[in-house]
Amino acid sequence: MAELIADLFVSLDGFAGAVNTGAFFGYGGPELDTWVRDTLEQPQVIVMGRVTYEALAAMSMAAADEGSIRMNELPKAVVSRTLVEPLAWPNTRLIGGDLGAEIRALKSESPDPLRTIGSMALVNSMMKLGLVDLLRVTIFPLTLGPDGREPIYAGYARAGYDLVEARVLDARLVMLEYRPLDAGRSA
Repeated sequence: MAELIADLFVSLDGFAGAVNTGAFFGYGGPELDTWVRDTLEQPQVIVMGRVTYEALAAMSMAAADEGSIRMNELPKAVVSRTLVEPLAWPNTRLIGGDLGAEIRALKSESPDPLRTIGSMALVNSMMKLGLVDLLRVTIFPLTLGPDGREPIYAGYARAGYDLVEARVLDARLVMLEYRPLDAGRSA
């Protein structure tokens, strides 16, 4: 069964986005760029919600850089009750039914790991259903206060995790990989 990896980029005070910060909260660097490029080159199925799908599809389909070309090539699944097929972004399938059943089926049929990008509400729902096998949190060294948007952990249930790996990128970003403890997992 394929593993589902949830990637979260977060500020120190727990936000996924903010007013006027730009890509990577303005803290990009060569090691982060290499990690993003290397991760994108790995076999995977990108899983995302509608809002992330619309933003990434618009950027990737209009660009000709290596990352956009790779995003167009990768298999993708978008979870939405409002979108209808056929979807404009190549290699994208629609998941519109029961989230747990459809993600479990995707995990069963995929030879490659599943990976989320963005989609905080979707990740939260999949965490509640016990579908996430690895939670990768990259912490950026800033607090956003009133400018913060999308609180990462709002609505999460109490849960425990085992630390799998910790890395520092660009001498300022901390990437932590956690596996949910087995208790209560339904995947």
